Amino acid sequence: MNIYFLRHASAGSHKASPAADEKRPLDAEGIEQCGMVGRALAAMDVEVEAVISSPLKRASQTATLVAREIGHEKEIEFSDALRPEADYRAFQQLLQNHANKDDIMVVGHNPNLSEFLSLLITDGAARSAVELRKGAVAKVPLDGNSWMLQWCFTPKALRSVQDGGGAKSRPKTSRK
Repeated sequence: MNIYFLRHASAGSHKASPAADEKRPLDAEGIEQCGMVGRALAAMDVEVEAVISSPLKRASQTATLVAREIGHEKEIEFSDALRPEADYRAFQQLLQNHANKDDIMVVGHNPNLSEFLSLLITDGAARSAVELRKGAVAKVPLDGNSWMLQWCFTPKALRSVQDGGGAKSRPKTSRK
């Protein structure tokens, strides 16, 4: 099984009211991030059998936009196990419920999504081994009996690759 961990993209500032914060949508940068991440995953021929998202608006929008880019045509599934306040046991149950699938994508929030990823790849030994930035995506395959982080990309890294590396070479100067 491969799990693709996707943190929701940029959604502006946190709202003081929990009810209002649940409805906070992606901002323009977040929509752009989803396009970049989705196109990169499509270029890597990523296909998933299920996209499972937190029910909060910014996560569901991220899931929908990225799923569209990779050609995922099934309905997005929503799970409280990916809400910001969810615990690792609920996440483990989510994985158990999808154990018959080869490839899934989970879309959620920090700090718990990074924590779930860290606990998974360290077999419960570390809660902060990996930090997922907004819009970051990581691939975690099951290798034998253990999970391992195969790769992790941020939207900034993907933008750099898309722009041809982003780094400008220094002009050649004569040395005296």
